[in-house]
Order: sequence, then structure tokens, then C-alpha cells
Amino acid sequence: MRTGSEPMTARSPLRMRFWLSVWGLIWTVGGSVAFAFQGRPGWAVACGVLALIVAVDLFMVVRHIRQGPHYQPGPDVPPYEPPDPPGRR
Repeated sequence: MRTGSEPMTARSPLRMRFWLSVWGLIWTVGGSVAFAFQGRPGWAVACGVLALIVAVDLFMVVRHIRQGPHYQPGPDVPPYEPPDPPGRR
């Protein structure tokens, strides 16, 4: 049954996704540089494309974090009643 305290106790995975994106960006940029110095342009381009994807994801995560919390029903919204078990009707 919903208690009405969910918005107060809910946790968002955006901060974790932010740090995972930062970690991925470091590795993909490092991989691009390392492969470029080793003379492997195909792998350097592949890591560069991944770095671009991770950078876009990081941008979107930061945008969602800056938008702040969205509407969630508060304590004034009554809790949902659990459905009746099949034998109680």
C-alpha cells in the first residue's frame, strides 16, 4: 500500500549515472589518445565515438539534475487501497 512518503524517501540514480559517465568519459578519451599514439586509427575512432556518446549522456544527466525534482504526489494524496484477494468477494 502506498504510504504517501514515497517522494520524501525516493532516491534518484542520476548521481550514480553522472559519476559512471565521468568514469566512462575518462576511459574513452584515454583510450582514444592511447590508440592514436600506438598508430591504431580504427580503435582510436571507435573510442572517440564512444566518448561522444558518453559526453552526450553526461550532458543529459546534468540537464536532468539541474531541472530538479518533478511533480510527485505528496502526503495529501490518499494512499492506494490494495486489491481484494480473490476469496474475499
